[in-house]
Amino acid sequence: MLRTLSDVKGAQETIDDYLAELTGRGYAAGTRRLREGYLTEYLRHALATKGTPLDLSAEQLMEPGRAHAWYTDAQVGLTRQRNTLHGPQADAAQATQRSRAITYNLFAAWLGLPHRLKLPPVTTGEHLDPEDAHSLIHQLSVHRPNGANPATTIRTAALAALVAATGRTVSDLARLDVHDLQLDLPQPRLLLEDGPVLLDAQTVGIVRRWLRQRAGITAALDGNDPGYLWIPTKQGRPRAGRETPPPGARRAAVRTLHHAHRRLVSSLLGHPVRPGALRTA
Repeated sequence: MLRTLSDVKGAQETIDDYLAELTGRGYAAGTRRLREGYLTEYLRHALATKGTPLDLSAEQLMEPGRAHAWYTDAQVGLTRQRNTLHGPQADAAQATQRSRAITYNLFAAWLGLPHRLKLPPVTTGEHLDPEDAHSLIHQLSVHRPNGANPATTIRTAALAALVAATGRTVSDLARLDVHDLQLDLPQPRLLLEDGPVLLDAQTVGIVRRWLRQRAGITAALDGNDPGYLWIPTKQGRPRAGRETPPPGARRAAVRTLHHAHRRLVSSLLGHPVRPGALRTA
């Protein structure tokens, strides 16, 4: 049954209501922008189609015929607003089409309509849709493979969550200090060189779990914690006869963070998903 709101409002107003609800539910800004972009593209495509009424309702917009026409045209680049390296009519990436289909399906579910577009499979190496990224980050935060170090597991989940929330690379985030996090504000945020980035509830929860693990590691430093956000989770091996400093006294190397991510994701999914795939495409 279609929601009461959309019975009396046009398609654009109903889309605005949906986006406002995503904001109220604490969805990340990148997710909201992606949903708004594809729904706007879909509405624009529908209104440009001959015979479409200008006062198009949400129920009319969501008709399967309109959805498939939009999806098909998007596949061959006809809805693209800017050029690409392969020309304006280049086929859309499979990950992009997956995001379009998920956006349509979620909006249809919110409206209470049965219509759904078939999802193409995830392609390793491309950007994940926000829902796929959210699911993967959740798995990283709640599942620990047999033999995995719990501190390494939650550190990997926390870093993955910040990659997704900020759109930055592991290398960009590797130099962060604990004081760059401001989690106790009404709107938690991470301070970066070019300004603060607001953090969603899922990210904050996972990062707080890492900070608790981190505190347990740095407790051995007897008050000499240098404040690095990402630290090794266990003692390294001595090199060239020199004793390795305790974990909290040094930063975790970028290669260490990447290696931990690759091993954990492969253990959970059976195949690797690079950290960059969690960033908004």
